[in-house]
Amino acid sequence: MSPVFPMLTVLSMFYYICLRRRARTATRGEMMNSRRAIESNSRALPINVEVVQYAKEVLDFSSHYGSENSMSYTMWNLAGIPNVYPSSGDFTQTAVFRTYGTWWNQCPSAQLPFKRTPPNFYSQDYVELAFEEPVYPTAVHVLETYHPGAVIRILACSANPYSQNTPAEVRWEILWSEAPTKVNSPQARQFTPCIKQIDFPTNLIRLEVNSSLQDYYTELDAVVLHGVKERPVLSLKTLMIDMNDLDEDDDEEKNDCEMDSLNKQFSVAALREWTTNGYFDKLPYELIQLILSHLTVPDLCRLAQTCKLLYQHCCDPLQYIHLSLQPYWARINDTSLEYLLSRCTLVQWLNLSWTGNRGAISVSGFSRFLKVCGSELVRLELACGHFLNETCLEVIAEMCPNLQELNLSSCDKLPPQAFIHIAKVCSLKRLILYRTKVEQTALLSILNFCSELQHLSLGSCVMIEDYDLIASMMGAKCKKLRTLDLWRCKNITENGIAELASGCQLLEELDLGWCPTLQSSTGCFTNLAHKLPNLQKLFLTANRSVCDTDIEELAANCTHLRQLDILGTRMVSPASLRKLLESCKDLSLLDVSFCSQIDNRVVLELNASFPNVFIKKSFTQ
Repeated sequence: MSPVFPMLTVLSMFYYICLRRRARTATRGEMMNSRRAIESNSRALPINVEVVQYAKEVLDFSSHYGSENSMSYTMWNLAGIPNVYPSSGDFTQTAVFRTYGTWWNQCPSAQLPFKRTPPNFYSQDYVELAFEEPVYPTAVHVLETYHPGAVIRILACSANPYSQNTPAEVRWEILWSEAPTKVNSPQARQFTPCIKQIDFPTNLIRLEVNSSLQDYYTELDAVVLHGVKERPVLSLKTLMIDMNDLDEDDDEEKNDCEMDSLNKQFSVAALREWTTNGYFDKLPYELIQLILSHLTVPDLCRLAQTCKLLYQHCCDPLQYIHLSLQPYWARINDTSLEYLLSRCTLVQWLNLSWTGNRGAISVSGFSRFLKVCGSELVRLELACGHFLNETCLEVIAEMCPNLQELNLSSCDKLPPQAFIHIAKVCSLKRLILYRTKVEQTALLSILNFCSELQHLSLGSCVMIEDYDLIASMMGAKCKKLRTLDLWRCKNITENGIAELASGCQLLEELDLGWCPTLQSSTGCFTNLAHKLPNLQKLFLTANRSVCDTDIEELAANCTHLRQLDILGTRMVSPASLRKLLESCKDLSLLDVSFCSQIDNRVVLELNASFPNVFIKKSFTQ
């Protein structure tokens, strides 16, 4: 037999293996660019009919610009057909997240980042959308109507939100991801990234965004999911092998197994027997610890398998003083927490934001973890932790006596009565209750007993009946308060502002955006300017009564001002803004969107005179 034939046989087998690997694992390079899926067989290739559907429902999200009791600028606008597209501009019928740019990282309320955050984790916000029919996705269209470019990751979930049966396993697969990029035009666009083929049907899509490069709020109008009902198999005639698909070190494959590493690789049983430790045993213990402190958690898991010495170092609780599991939210579960128990006995900063949903973390699993690892906790991040209930907050109050920072942002499933337990954590310095159901009685108790509070967020807390009473309690009890978020507080008046300004004179940041009951004619804003000379950030968003007198008082008294939002006022002139800019040398952000006296010509003139200030003027077509 000619030697050519064995070679052809080997190549044929290699080609077949590659095809199977590609079809089963959907590795990099396999993108569904076609609008039809093709079955591979010897007959004519039939067309698998494509299903096109808009989002039926918004299931979950981390933040939004709008009110909980309205549709304007809320994530709920993503359900259904487009309201605005293809028009461009600032429209209330779109979905808008709470923040943009880097301004929120440059204000007094900004928190220090966690160490060991993976360099490829950019997500700041998310929204989850349910569709009517589960399909194998062939395309996802995101209709962006203003300042596009914030979407950086799209994921699909194996769980059907409309199924009555609880799935044995919930899988999330990344369809597409990319580092944040700057889109120069604010105009509307249809964003259609090339997505990866997955091996399960889905009707649950998650968008993750990073708005740090945006010049203004990104506005989303609708999401369209294209897919087929039957799992597509690539045709031999149309399939081409990309050698990149054979790379076992592909980043996405690494991400897929990262949290499996937490559950398996840290196990003692996973440790291989090695006869030597190389030259590492000649290094001082502290030096090895310092080197390892630069690794991410999954990298520690992998390194722990190399030798006994490094296993000991990787399991040392000193490596877990600061632990952020948010980047791995899709794979964190009770088993993960169980394996981390012995390593987190000294943990001081713990980030479990976005984790544990859809049954991944149980109340008992979370409680057990805190009972073992909560004694040294100083900072606990639990944003969007929908597994939390009253028992969890009770355990936090009991097991975390040193806790100083607690983030419950968008934990909107927590019942109102649960928040009363926070009053037992008297050492609190930072409390974030944005978009929670905290009620007045519980909040008054918290303010009464947590007198060390320095940072408090009550944005979009719609169940508080009398914000004047809350402000009065802050003025009486929270003398150390430095930052306060009252975004969309519906009933605070000049009386509450007066009590607040008199008692909390250390305030450096105050957000009164969309507080309709505040009127400049009462003198509330001039009172703030007189009483709070340390103000660095002041948001008076959508208060149409702000006038020249208020701006001039800020210029005279609040010379440290860095960020000012007066979007929507009709009473401010270019002359008063110029006085403000001349007086406040550190000013970096000035939002004058929809200010009727400030046209584009004025903005250009002010930008020319004050180039270090970002002056934002929004528009609507």
